[in-house]
Amino acid sequence: MADLFGNTTSTNSSDHTTRPLADRLRPTNLGDVIGQQHLLEADGPLGGMLERGSLASLILWGPPGVGKTTIARLLAHETDLHFVQISAIFSNVAELRKVFEAARLRRDSGKGTLLFVDEIHRFNKSQQDSFLPFMEDGTIVLVGATTENPSFELNAALLSRSQILVLNRLDPEALKTMLARAEQELGRALPLTEAAGESLIDMADGDGRALLNLIEQISAWTDTNRIGPAQLAQRLSQRAAQYDKSGDAHYNLISALHKSVRGSDPDAALYWFARMLEGGEDPRYLARRLTRMAVEDIGLADPQAQSLCLDAWQTYERLGSPEGELALGQAVIYLALAPKSNAAYAAYKSARAVARDTGSLNPPKHILNAPTSLMRDLDYGAGYAYDHDAEDAFSGQDYFPEGIERAQFYTPVERGYEREMLKRLNWFSKLRSDRQRK
Repeated sequence: MADLFGNTTSTNSSDHTTRPLADRLRPTNLGDVIGQQHLLEADGPLGGMLERGSLASLILWGPPGVGKTTIARLLAHETDLHFVQISAIFSNVAELRKVFEAARLRRDSGKGTLLFVDEIHRFNKSQQDSFLPFMEDGTIVLVGATTENPSFELNAALLSRSQILVLNRLDPEALKTMLARAEQELGRALPLTEAAGESLIDMADGDGRALLNLIEQISAWTDTNRIGPAQLAQRLSQRAAQYDKSGDAHYNLISALHKSVRGSDPDAALYWFARMLEGGEDPRYLARRLTRMAVEDIGLADPQAQSLCLDAWQTYERLGSPEGELALGQAVIYLALAPKSNAAYAAYKSARAVARDTGSLNPPKHILNAPTSLMRDLDYGAGYAYDHDAEDAFSGQDYFPEGIERAQFYTPVERGYEREMLKRLNWFSKLRSDRQRK
């Protein structure tokens, strides 16, 4: 055959079947599976199970197009189990009962069942519970596939009876291997330059099924000259980056953005910000999270950061996309380079914790208002010192409830504007000590 990107033409004849290319190239044994060697090698979890001759129930967690269904089919073949596939999107409880009953009859006649459940996270908690007795008595070996984090989407009972295996997105080398196999199956090289071949790999974005679908489109072209990257981009609609705004990718990317800002890396922060925008994220969500970052990770080290985020948010509301997104991008850069302090955030959490533990304690009487004679008779407000009448406008009185010791929640850092806050805190602390000694 030709080299990877078709610099020569193969004379091998093709099977001109109408089956989709992805189906024709589906591996027939586990050794042909691309990109998941960490699971399939002899010392990997699946390789070890097969060597021992026993297959546990599994949850295959990974992005689309990386071989979850293929691996499940091949596991059934390798272990001589009857393969049954259902999708949580289209199945209901009545259908599950039929599947379980058929598997029970099959078991009683000496044949086991591997039940492959695609999109298993789509089942609700009670539906997930329905699998448990049939897993426990050996009626089925469950292999579930999910693109979402199982620890969030599957219940604890199901997780405790299954082994979680993480499948990797396909790297460029794995996709190039898949491209070479596709060209061999087609019996000819694709009409692409080497640079266009690299662009094709980028378009697939780690998804093998998407790559094969793109290859199938290209294979129908009748070009005699090889096509470059620009022509390829014109003819193919580049796949949107894999991004589910309600799923795991959403939380992974916002976490990456937040931690890049916290780590004072404006370039990485801009990258993750752009990734989310390209994936279709609502800029208002990003504006809200950026404002949260300003409060949590910068705080009083730069009080202007919060105002700048709110201004950027308002700018977006006035301008819309795409012009308003530039203001949010500027906020990303500012936050990343601002001095960092979580002292106010930590103080807030500490105060909340103490408040939860002491929530029934009343304020001290000397800071209670006394609008009625009865309240004055009960010493409400008695002994209150009006701070503006005190030296330095500071009385040093105790404002905590009786029964708990004075606590210090806020400890400023020696960065940014909090240096000034620390000076003031230390000054008031010294005045308080002086007043108490008097």
